[in-house]
Amino acid sequence: MSEKDYAPLSAACVRALHDKLYEKRKTAALEIEKMVKEFANLNNTSQIRRLLKVLGQDFASSQNPHARKGGLIGLAATAIALGKDTSNYTDELIKPILGCLSDQDLRVRYYACESLYNVVKVSRGAVLPHFSAIFNALSKIATDPDQHVKNASELLDRLLKDIVTESSNFDLEGFMPLLRERIYTKATFARQFVISWISVLDMVPDIDLLFYLPEILDGLFRILADTNLEVKKMCETTLNEFLRNIKSDPSKVNFPAMINILINHAQEKNDDLVQFTAITWIKEFVQLSGPAMLPYMSGIFTAVLPCLAYDTESRRMTDIKETATAVNFTLMKLIAVHGDDSGGRTTTGEANLSQLDLQSVVDVLTQYMMHNSIQTKVAVLKWIHDLYTKLPDEMVNHIDVLFPALQRTLADEADQVVQQCLVVIAEVISSPVTKKTSPDDGTMKHLGCETNPYYNKFLISLLQAFNTEKRLLDERGSFIIRQLCVLLNAEEIYRNLAHILLNEPNLKFTRLMVEHLNMILLTSSELYDMRNRLKELKTEESCSLFCCLYETWSYNPVATVALCLLTQSYAHVCDLIRLFGNLEVTVDFLMEIDKLVQLIESPIFAYLRLELLQVPCDKNLIQALYGLLMLLPQTDAFQTLKIRLSCIPSLHLHCDDKATIQPNSAQQFKKNIDFAKLLQHFIEVQEKYKEYKKMMRLKDLTYAEKELSNLEF
Repeated sequence: MSEKDYAPLSAACVRALHDKLYEKRKTAALEIEKMVKEFANLNNTSQIRRLLKVLGQDFASSQNPHARKGGLIGLAATAIALGKDTSNYTDELIKPILGCLSDQDLRVRYYACESLYNVVKVSRGAVLPHFSAIFNALSKIATDPDQHVKNASELLDRLLKDIVTESSNFDLEGFMPLLRERIYTKATFARQFVISWISVLDMVPDIDLLFYLPEILDGLFRILADTNLEVKKMCETTLNEFLRNIKSDPSKVNFPAMINILINHAQEKNDDLVQFTAITWIKEFVQLSGPAMLPYMSGIFTAVLPCLAYDTESRRMTDIKETATAVNFTLMKLIAVHGDDSGGRTTTGEANLSQLDLQSVVDVLTQYMMHNSIQTKVAVLKWIHDLYTKLPDEMVNHIDVLFPALQRTLADEADQVVQQCLVVIAEVISSPVTKKTSPDDGTMKHLGCETNPYYNKFLISLLQAFNTEKRLLDERGSFIIRQLCVLLNAEEIYRNLAHILLNEPNLKFTRLMVEHLNMILLTSSELYDMRNRLKELKTEESCSLFCCLYETWSYNPVATVALCLLTQSYAHVCDLIRLFGNLEVTVDFLMEIDKLVQLIESPIFAYLRLELLQVPCDKNLIQALYGLLMLLPQTDAFQTLKIRLSCIPSLHLHCDDKATIQPNSAQQFKKNIDFAKLLQHFIEVQEKYKEYKKMMRLKDLTYAEKELSNLEF
């Protein structure tokens, strides 16, 4: 290449810039610096631009690595010579250097960092229009394998940060697209570089990074998951600072734009720091923005509800659980303040709760009702109860989805879960139902709870579950029935169960279910008041209840006797026991009598035992007890009852043959009970049960013969 092609450089200077020795290139740089100063003094801008073009194109872009180094040192010398006038030539100075920052030769990359440092040092704020390009190049070179290059880039990085911090003209909006892109880098050092810049920008008084936080929040949480502890710590500090700024001025924060990002990262089970930080942010968002979070409740549930299950010695896991609990509590308060005690909604609540996507909320709650954690399931059930209480008209539209899930939950192994489930079910089946008065108009009509279709629907499904899952009946039956009697009207529960069982085709199950219901009635503290009302039969209602139960209890002879002993209907007990001689006496039948004897010896029947002391004593009572004794083989129960009867004073020989002793207060209503009709019903039921057993035996025999024929074939 001829000498004029490098003008205004001298041939000696050109040779020196191509030389492999640094000292010779440095000498050429000094010559360039002197030359540029002269051009500047003469205001000869054309020669300066010609020189920059030669250095940038012919040297910095040369195939010769030494020439590239020469071009870089020449560009730095030009900037130093121009001083404050460098701002007029930043394009020509910076672009060639940026190209060399990605050079394959590490020495070229090193000199590029050094050259750019000198240009930036002289130009200061004038380089800001090129900030994005410089930042992009630096973010890449931050991962350079050569430590010398990295050290040089760090010096340049610190200088650039100082300039940005001092400047009031930084174009944050123009920079954000690049930051959004680079924040997703997976290289540890590049992440460290990005975080350091976000931290610096956030500290600049004239820069409001909160406005752009939704654009980088996801990337920040991804960096928080980095395996490098230093990077994690830097990112955690930056996020904490952002959260502090949010709490100090929530009015300018776009909460909805960020909540879904937090929900996603709150489900990060592989990194407890990420999960804890995300849930902490969610907690603050819910507390600060309140109703603005209602549309996102289903997502928040997805993030928070599983965390209630954490039960570990890990301090971080404990923190996550406590924070999730706080979020759950705050959301409940948020819903509560918009509903009155009667389940209606205030005017303010109407506006806010209308933002609630109830369908998605119900879907999530239904899903987590089957979670393996007791705490999570209890929280879900409390939410369903709370929503049904506050928004009954809306929740009734989702009961067809929730109800089957609630019924399945009754089989849960945890009493706490079953108890809370029953609280929800009791609320659902006892509340008035709202229906349209006609298909065409939009008016609504409230129906009483007695017309709530879910009341009987639930009791029917409960009995079906007991029928198909004997384990559920044995292990949970008593608990479920007792809790229902506490939550609802015990007498209505028993009435309805009795009516349903009357139509049960499986008479064997009916008999078994009556045995369970009878035992619960006679032994549980929850039914104390109901027992007392039945014992005294002082009202038409109690007599009606007795007759209702008797109709169904007739499928179980021993339970029927126990019911009549409870109501002090001793004469009828005698009539029943006389019929026992015509019944099939099985081992199960004798075991039931054994249990009845044990009950007679329990505190429940203390009043009955004390009646044996009356003078004249009740002939029917003594006869009934002796009847039970005669039915028993000489077992422990036989000896127990025999000893009890032997304790009756000799006055029992003077029993009144004309009348039995009845409390006067009970005479009026009890005499209205048609015991003869009840006895006839008992006989008919026993005949029906006898035929049922014959039919079942025949069915079993037919099935066995069919199976045998199949085997022979």
